[in-house]
Amino acid sequence: MRLADNYQDARAGFLDAASARDAALIEHAHPERGPDGAALATDVAVLGRADAPNRLLVISGTHGVEGFAGSLCQAEWLRDGVSIPDDLAVVLVHAINPYGFAWVRRVNEDNVDLNRNCIDFDAALPANAGYDELADAIVPERWDDQARQTSAEQLLEFAGRNGFDALQAAVSSGQYAYPSGIFFGGERPVWSRTTLDSIVRTHLGDAERVAIIDLHTGLGPFGHGELIASHPDAAGKARLAQCFDEYTIPADGNSVSADVQGDILDGIEVWLAGVDVAGVAIEWGTVDIVGVSDALRADAWLHGYGDPRGPEAAPIKAQLRAAFAPDEPQWAHRVVDRFVEVRDRAIDGLAS
Repeated sequence: MRLADNYQDARAGFLDAASARDAALIEHAHPERGPDGAALATDVAVLGRADAPNRLLVISGTHGVEGFAGSLCQAEWLRDGVSIPDDLAVVLVHAINPYGFAWVRRVNEDNVDLNRNCIDFDAALPANAGYDELADAIVPERWDDQARQTSAEQLLEFAGRNGFDALQAAVSSGQYAYPSGIFFGGERPVWSRTTLDSIVRTHLGDAERVAIIDLHTGLGPFGHGELIASHPDAAGKARLAQCFDEYTIPADGNSVSADVQGDILDGIEVWLAGVDVAGVAIEWGTVDIVGVSDALRADAWLHGYGDPRGPEAAPIKAQLRAAFAPDEPQWAHRVVDRFVEVRDRAIDGLAS
């Protein structure tokens, strides 16, 4: 068992597996192209009764490069041919951020983090004073040895004054002022957000109960899949317990993730007002957090100040892929095994 080599191979594998299961397939063509000039799309496969009271939504590629693991989980389920109860429909959203997937980026074509983009852009944009202080250190205009050393010292100095948790929050909770930075939430709803909104309302809007599994990588111990909820109220926590048993909430300080704003789990709950929703992200660990941060910062520098097609691109892309999609069969097996465990628990929870 292994990850696909690239987005096009992952997409082909998903579509072939979905077609073999006689799934209903819907293509949402993306306006941009991949690095090879090939077309990009978000593909949706629907299995089971379209009017079933219970729906399970599984999303891959919210953060593009993380789609390698998510695609594998979705395709393996389709290939295994797991039976679906009569009261359930399954909606598989493959590569909701196909641009990031194809270009081996975490962000989209606008350098926007989709999981920070689901805010109300008619209201005042959230502030992030920590990022304001660190912006030039997080993504400096140069990426040579001296610049990296200087920026690392600045980040460590901030952590020394404020603590590591404060550094993680400043860097990754989301920012809306630095378009070339990391964890940039954007200035308006992006294509992937509006497409997901349409998919959710179309395929889940008339459901009674919905469980969501959003597939992510990059934080935590190697191969461990932590279940992360967003901002549930008391009723939401009861639904989460029914569908997933264990989960963490970043706002409670018990997760590998910082508390983020504008994530898609919160967005979907808004789009599905009136539907009982229980949603988690599975976050599979890869390398240590310093390695993940360095990979993200290097990629942001490459696309903000460097040349994504120049000689410096290949090692940076290899570094990013290793940080979010390790080419290790053991890791891939652990990812799929954990997904199967969580998926089956969600199906049982929806039926209870």
